[in-house]
Order: sequence, then structure tokens, then C-alpha cells
Amino acid sequence: MKTVFRVLLIGLMVGMLPSLGWTQTSTDYSEMDTFLKSTQTAPDLPVGTKITMANWRQYQAYLPFGMVKLFEGGYGLKMPSDVEIDIGPVTSGNIPKTFLEATEKYGDQNSVTVLPNGHYVLNNYHGGLPFPNPTDPNKGWKMLANVFFTYVPAIVTSTPDNMGSVWFRDHFNNVSEDSFDLVYRQSGYNTDPGIKPDEDYAPGSWYTEWFMEEVPIQARYTASLQIFYKDQEAHPFPDQYVFVPALRRSLRLSTAARCAPTFGSDWVADDAKLNGFNGSTATYTANWLGDRKEIELLDPAMKAGYDYPNDYDLPLGFPRPDWGAWQVRPVSIINVTRIPTESAGYCYGNRVMYLDRETWESFWNDNYDSNHKLWKVFAYENAFGPVPTLGKAWVGIAAMAWDLQNTHMTIWSSWGNKNQKSHYINDQAPAEYLNGVKYGSAAGLMQIMK
Repeated sequence: MKTVFRVLLIGLMVGMLPSLGWTQTSTDYSEMDTFLKSTQTAPDLPVGTKITMANWRQYQAYLPFGMVKLFEGGYGLKMPSDVEIDIGPVTSGNIPKTFLEATEKYGDQNSVTVLPNGHYVLNNYHGGLPFPNPTDPNKGWKMLANVFFTYVPAIVTSTPDNMGSVWFRDHFNNVSEDSFDLVYRQSGYNTDPGIKPDEDYAPGSWYTEWFMEEVPIQARYTASLQIFYKDQEAHPFPDQYVFVPALRRSLRLSTAARCAPTFGSDWVADDAKLNGFNGSTATYTANWLGDRKEIELLDPAMKAGYDYPNDYDLPLGFPRPDWGAWQVRPVSIINVTRIPTESAGYCYGNRVMYLDRETWESFWNDNYDSNHKLWKVFAYENAFGPVPTLGKAWVGIAAMAWDLQNTHMTIWSSWGNKNQKSHYINDQAPAEYLNGVKYGSAAGLMQIMK
């Protein structure tokens, strides 16, 4: 038991190091704010434009600020000298019709209340996008709510024969690889046909995330579970559990664990989702910083799996040109913070999120430590994936987390090392993985080693 808590404590302390002042550089949040105010995006870039190390400055207004810092090369992690970003045509119209119908039906009735304790309450939400046209007051928070409730398939799973891969590279360039199973499931507000609007395996919840390590063998069966509740005032933070094989039992983690590295990665619990935000809408607020056009890696022809290091532009681990074309898309930028009554001891002072205005996913995050120094840069790359009976929609395919202060990184390939299969979506999932109690409740964790 002491060993388990020591591991958790060390993980939490490592996640907090930049907050303690162990920083490498001094890029302030204010520099990002000045950059946004001093640069303006022009019309769309011509298809065929190539952004390289030689010409990136003339296109910097189209780049997220964290990407600009990678191009500048002031950190230990920097853009490869042969980096190439190819601009392709814009693709749209890939939000499932049933989600759009729910947005049209319910969107106008949603509202927000700010309680005396500073918590935000989303009123009357029943599915779809909460605020299809976010306006003041609370415009930035409404955009954050859109990210939190943006479309994802009702069920997304992997299995032992179709695992995701995560590569960890430390400050000394040592690389290790882990493989994981996952079951991400929407337990409420469902809009996909053939799926009940509300499941009953985790009463009161609307989303569950189950994640289990398969490789290396000595860590096998280590699992985490997060449960997100509809009533966020009663549950202002998701419930978070970890199953510890050595104990053959699960532990419920405290809210301080929201800052603990997830399986030793550069993501913490509040980051670990492919839409870029895994916190809550009750205890976070956001300021709208402006709209502009930004480049995103969204290519309908993007393949399904990437093997590190072979398929990445090194040493940064940036997508290579053969991944596909980037698009210049309308984007809203928000600055996300914990509300004052919940901010004490939190690892991030700012989370700047770049939101696609069609999908309302965050394709890029710049995260700042508690002293408002640039700390981590996250890229969330997407591609088309088939949703049964609904056609294709944007789905996560890969993600990169670069810790600029401590010079290490994590790369996630959601469809596995050299594995060209997609996740299983909705009724494609094997029957076992449709067991909501086993893969979406605290009691289910106790079934892992049986």
C-alpha cells in the first residue's frame, strides 16, 4: 500500500514541478496575448502552399502560438529542419445529422447560471451542441461548453488485438512504448441511432472513460476510470479511480489527482481526451480571445496508424508531409482557467485552446504553469472515421504532448503501432466491450483480473 501511494505522490509531484518554479524558459502568457493582437489572418492560403523552416514567418498568423515557439527554436524541443506543412482544400459537412438535429431542437433553450460560489450551471441541456452561436455574456465559457459536449461516437473501443500505442521520450532521449485498451462511452445525451439516449450502468453520468495498460507485461491490468456526471454542481469534478493489480482492488483518487500525469505521460487527467479538455464546465471558466483562421491537420485520406519513430518527423515527432494535407479553417481561441474558488494548488494557470468552429474540438492547446509560463504544447490530429449508419465524422487519430520546460514528450497513436485498423465504433464493438457495468463503473474495475 505504501508503494502505491508513493507512486501516486511522486507522479503528482512531477506534474507540479513547473508550478514550483523549476522552469527552463520565460515565455509568458502575455507574450501570447501580444502575438494574437499583433497578427491578423488574411484570406485562405492557396491550396498547394508549403510552410517550411525557410518561410514560416510569413505564415505565422495562421499558426498556433505554441507552434510558433517550436519554429523559433528557443526550447530544447523544436521543429525539425526539414519540416513541411502542405495546405490542402477545406473539407466540411462531417457532423452526424442526428447530432445536428439535436442541436437545432435543443440549442435555443440552453442557458447558463453563475452561482454565488463561482460555479457555472448549464441549464436545460439534452444533447447536441449546447451553444451553436455563442455570444456574450459568458461567450468564452459557452465555447468551452461546446468543447466539453462536442460530438463523439456513443461507443469507442479498442481490444487486445487492436490496441493504441503510447511512446514516452524523456529528457535523455530514452524512448519506451506502452500499449492500451480503451472503452470510451457516452452514458447520457446520446444522439447516435440505435443507442439509448441514457444508459443506466453508471446512474447520473453522461460519459465514462475506461483505460487499461496491456504492455509492458509488468504493468498489465493497471487501469483507470473516469465518470462524468450530468449534475456538475453535485459532482464538480469527475470521479476518478485506478485499479492496482498488486492490490487486486481499485482506489478512488482525490481531486488533486487532476494534476497527476496519466500513466506517466505528459497529459494530466484534465488533458486526457482527444478533444483537448477533460475537466468540467462547473469549475472552469474561459475568456474569448478572438476568431481567426488557423491551420489544422485534417485530411480525409489520412491513414489509420502511425509507428514511432518511423512515421514521424524527428526529433520532435511532428507529422510528416505524407500524413496528409492541412486545412486553413475558422477558429475561436479561448483562455481557460479554474474559477477562483477552485484554483488553489492547480497546476495550470492558463490553458489556451484553439477551437475548430465546425467540430468544436480543440486541435491545439498551449498550457501554462501556475506562474503563467508556457509549459506544455498539445497537438490533436484528426481524420475521418466511419460511424455506423451515420457516414463519416471527425475522429481522433494521433496526439502529441510536448513538455517544453522539461524537454520530454508523449506521442499517442490511437490505432496502434503498425496496426491499420480503426477503433471499433458503436455496434462494431465486440459484444464483451458493450458491457457498461464492466467497462464504465467502479464495480466493474473489480472484474479486471477475474
